[in-house]
Amino acid sequence: MKITERCFECLLSRISYECDLICTDTIKTKEITEKCRTLLIELCKKNEAAPQISSRVHRLAYREMGSIDPYQSLKEKDNADARNACEHVITDTMNFRDLCLAAIIGNTLDYGSKEHAVTKDLVAHFSHEFEKGLTIDNTEQMLALSDRVVYLCDNCGEIIFDSYMIRFLKEQGSHVTVVVRGGPIINDATLIDAHTAGIDTICDLLLTNTHGIAELGYNPDLAPEEVREAIENATLIIAKGMANYESLTEIEGLPPVAYCMTVKCSPIAESIGVQKGSRIAMLTNQ
Repeated sequence: MKITERCFECLLSRISYECDLICTDTIKTKEITEKCRTLLIELCKKNEAAPQISSRVHRLAYREMGSIDPYQSLKEKDNADARNACEHVITDTMNFRDLCLAAIIGNTLDYGSKEHAVTKDLVAHFSHEFEKGLTIDNTEQMLALSDRVVYLCDNCGEIIFDSYMIRFLKEQGSHVTVVVRGGPIINDATLIDAHTAGIDTICDLLLTNTHGIAELGYNPDLAPEEVREAIENATLIIAKGMANYESLTEIEGLPPVAYCMTVKCSPIAESIGVQKGSRIAMLTNQ
């Protein structure tokens, strides 16, 4: 998926949000935002997926801020809040569809977007969203393809919910490769967060989407060979969140991809053909 005019201002508002997280002064925030605007205008001339452009803008912002991880405190809080929520809402009787829905509801933990606000009561939010169910439900077909799964993670907090779904897949016989970000970028999960969630003790392989570069989504040009091989040999890719959707929809010849997310912005909702706020487990044959 390519970047749109609406994405442009949303991304710049997130840059300002990140500056506020580390208490950058007003003048510095304006300088950083304008530098990012200039870069964004130039990058929008290129035929690249939206996450590739966004990643370069975020990397510039972080360099200008002097911070490699402005979301660090928020990520730690989200992991703790999600662990507490899971203790209240995840049960031993949940099936694959239930755990997939739970992981999709966890995808709400996403900051800085002009179109989305993060809940202040995750347990109450979970109960409300779980009762509404999935807007698109291809979980039965997903499970049938789950012999060799590549699970592309998204946000912190959410990754705690992911761990229950990954455990279910392993217990029913799947080979599962989990991929997190190679470096801190927005509130996305890195290796530290995967270890916090205990995923390293559950999955068969735990990999990163780059060799240490902060990159959203999946960029084949930056992906380690192990990740490219895992995707090539997968019977199913489970892609969490919007950045993975935006990047994978630009790539041809992939195995079946299940896009699992809460749809948090209008351009992606329009691309899929659902209402903003929808919860989808949508299987596609790329």
